[in-house]
Amino acid sequence: MTPRSRALIAGGVLAALVTAGALWVLYGSQWLRLERVTVSGTRVLTAQEVLDAARAPVGEPLVSVDTDALESRLRSELPRIDSVEAVRSWPHDISLEVMERKPALVIEKGGKFVEVDGEGVRFATVEHAPEGIPRLELTPDRRGAAASLRRFGTDRLLREAVRVTGDLPEAVARDTREVKVRSYDSISLRLSGARTVVWGSGEKGRTKATTLSALMKAAPKARHFDVSVPTAPASSGS
Repeated sequence: MTPRSRALIAGGVLAALVTAGALWVLYGSQWLRLERVTVSGTRVLTAQEVLDAARAPVGEPLVSVDTDALESRLRSELPRIDSVEAVRSWPHDISLEVMERKPALVIEKGGKFVEVDGEGVRFATVEHAPEGIPRLELTPDRRGAAASLRRFGTDRLLREAVRVTGDLPEAVARDTREVKVRSYDSISLRLSGARTVVWGSGEKGRTKATTLSALMKAAPKARHFDVSVPTAPASSGS
């Protein structure tokens, strides 16, 4: 056997020993096992609720923990979670970085309130309506209800209502108490101070928002505003 052959064999043996040692350290030893799981980013959920739903395998080798499965389980069992990232922190920790959904509207149902986020996802039912969040009244009119629901469906109408709230000027959004949807083309707002806004459909929302701000500034004592056709807005009442 030549010196070169012996060197190659020795190198191969050494590489195998190093690989075996590394695998043992990662999977077989007690040095790199999951000992602690931490939670950050929660607002309504508690850290314990997140930990209970995650069911992280404490005591198992940290390298073998399926972080994708942890994230998927959390999103499935806790719909309030919009996104979550499970991050390994060697040698013993995993951190769960949570972002919760924020309600854009609430729907009253059976004396409780269903929270709806900015994408139209119904993610939680709570005993008390969150402060400052408008209520949605989905009441299709009798004449257009069947056609509107058949064409768009309740979920689409819900998303249109959410779309409107996202387009509102900040000052108007703060004062909005209720969003009323009668059909795809008939969305209106009830504001504080007995004021109302006829918005129409969710289309051209940014233009309608700009028009509404100008209209309210031009007629500060008005109580009723119509921006359903933003090129021909109207106001009335005092």
